[in-house]
Amino acid sequence: MDQLRGIKTPNLKQGTALEIRERIRDYFHKSFTTDVKLYEILSDSGAFYLRPDPLRHPLIFYFGHTAVFYINKLNIAGIVRERLNAKYESMFAVGVDEMSWDDLNEAHYDWPRVEEVQAYRDRVRAYVNNLIDTLPLPEGGVDWGSPWWAIIMGAEHQRIHLETSSVLIRQLPLDKVRDLPHWNICEEDPPVPNNELIPVSGGKITLGKDFSDPYYGWDNEYGKKEFEITGYRAAKYLVSNREYLAFVESGGYLAQRYWTEEGWAWNSFQKAGMPRFWQKHQDGSYSLRLIAKEIAMPWSHPVEVNYLEAKAFCNWKTELEGNLYRLPTEAEWYHLRDTNMNTDQPLWDKAPGNINLEYFASACPVNRFRFGDFYDIVGNVWQWTETPISGFPGFKIHPYYDDFSVPTFDGRHNLIKGGSFISTGNEALRASRYAFRRHFYQHAGFRYIESEAEVVIEDNLYEDDPEIVTFCDLDWDSCFARELMDKILDTLPDLKTQKVLQIGCKTGRLAMEAAKYGQSVVGIDATARIIQLATSMKEQGLIRYSRQDEGEIIQTVERNLAEFGLEEIAEKVEFWQADSSNLAAKFCGYDLILGVNALEEARDPIAFIREIPNRLLPGGYLILADSYHFSGAERPAGIRKDGEPYRGLDWLQEELSHSFDPVGESKELWQKLRRDSRNMQCRRLQISFWKKRT
Repeated sequence: MDQLRGIKTPNLKQGTALEIRERIRDYFHKSFTTDVKLYEILSDSGAFYLRPDPLRHPLIFYFGHTAVFYINKLNIAGIVRERLNAKYESMFAVGVDEMSWDDLNEAHYDWPRVEEVQAYRDRVRAYVNNLIDTLPLPEGGVDWGSPWWAIIMGAEHQRIHLETSSVLIRQLPLDKVRDLPHWNICEEDPPVPNNELIPVSGGKITLGKDFSDPYYGWDNEYGKKEFEITGYRAAKYLVSNREYLAFVESGGYLAQRYWTEEGWAWNSFQKAGMPRFWQKHQDGSYSLRLIAKEIAMPWSHPVEVNYLEAKAFCNWKTELEGNLYRLPTEAEWYHLRDTNMNTDQPLWDKAPGNINLEYFASACPVNRFRFGDFYDIVGNVWQWTETPISGFPGFKIHPYYDDFSVPTFDGRHNLIKGGSFISTGNEALRASRYAFRRHFYQHAGFRYIESEAEVVIEDNLYEDDPEIVTFCDLDWDSCFARELMDKILDTLPDLKTQKVLQIGCKTGRLAMEAAKYGQSVVGIDATARIIQLATSMKEQGLIRYSRQDEGEIIQTVERNLAEFGLEEIAEKVEFWQADSSNLAAKFCGYDLILGVNALEEARDPIAFIREIPNRLLPGGYLILADSYHFSGAERPAGIRKDGEPYRGLDWLQEELSHSFDPVGESKELWQKLRRDSRNMQCRRLQISFWKKRT
């Protein structure tokens, strides 16, 4: 295990091509091996199928997920086209975070045996290793536009789950885990120091990472923003278990006045009473659950809580002492870090704090690692901030992982800073930016500050990606969805459905219009960012976006369900991110399947059209509205076949004739995609109707 400690995220530009290639290979294998070592903590295969947190999948999902991620991202990057196991690469792809479209119904999952998933992981490891051997390395090294970025992304993603999965393992019953020596913990518990406030002068700070940086970064790290920091006083130490005990014993969990509205709702539901990893015994003593062991409460260690608890503590302390206490903002945290620390993970010989797995696999006393006047500026546990995550000016979504950051730009995910004892790779870099829902548990605690400066929470809820905004406009600022439904009703005037699948749902308007004529509708799309907006419209009843008007002139738009008479309809609809060419088994039993641009947008249109009959009930209808604008050399239509024109409808008739009868004549409809106030991209869709034979 020693050779796996203190691994630094690799420099992707320094040295010869051979040196960079071998550096990446070494990092890939050490990331994979460390991941393997984590799951060795589980005492038996049954532990993989328990759900430590009712809002998360069982651990077998995460065991498969980190391997599947490599293949799915390499596929998106265009490096590989084949699938190692299409079933796994769908089953283990989506469902990591607690999102409203996550499917946590176990009836939908037939989890494979651990041995089968391990065999798949071994295949992935060998496959990626071979790819590292053969993939051409560009001159000047690797940057985020390089296909190699997908390989580094997989390794850094694996290191994220080293942390998040260890939190889940920490919540398993003790008889389901093993205390292994290479996950050494710190049981030292010296006298607890009294916390004190130290003045910190204000100043200016610039946040954001440059695209020329030689180290891997997630998309939300890039861009640039300047902040003016007002002077404040900061706690010398992270809040210890002993310091937090005073809040618990004063009845802090019973007093609503200390909690935000969100916090009190969570506290009332959980009936927490104390931090999740604390155990209180009948004799009044406390113990602390670590990843694989329970020990007598180390009062000198930092308390591990969620944001809501940290915020309630600050409000309690404000009332108790009469000063204004709160958590630092992200900018204030960086200011404190840079004032007291001038190195970063790739440059240090030995970690200056309990981070990067260089010391322990647990927290340690809050007065062990000193940084100038303060302790634990980085490491030990993550530190909650007041700042919900958003993108810096210049933020760009990385095309290989378009749903890493944007789904968290919802005002509900707060940034954690500084890393924990198990934070490795990118997580241990200064530039790293990770955020979690405020009620989530990580290996996270907090440091409070005293400040009268107002915390400004920026509203970053307007979608502004032009490729996404185009479909916001199509759905909510044009008549396209209603016109398409009218065309459908012209051919099927008595349309009544029970269960509808709408493929290519975009931001949800057509799915909701279809729900007027059915009992339930499932809308699916391949892009998580689009599903996020559709879900927002369903749950919050509104959608906000900004669009280009003319030149540099930008318009902001807000639409709500009431404008379209869809308030009562929305409850019939649900939205899912899904690959239409590799649908999960649960998407079946429909009496209407409605696809819009579903053929031309499908990753594999032939596989898609051949699978669709299996998802439709006998007597059900398939309606396809498409322009057949297929890309690539292997297009199924829009070609000459045997010397004659072979169009999209010809192809559909050939593919569907085995199971379907055409209904009526095909229809035509213009689809106008807005680029700005004076430019449109127009597509003429052909609408065809098919009825599955009984």
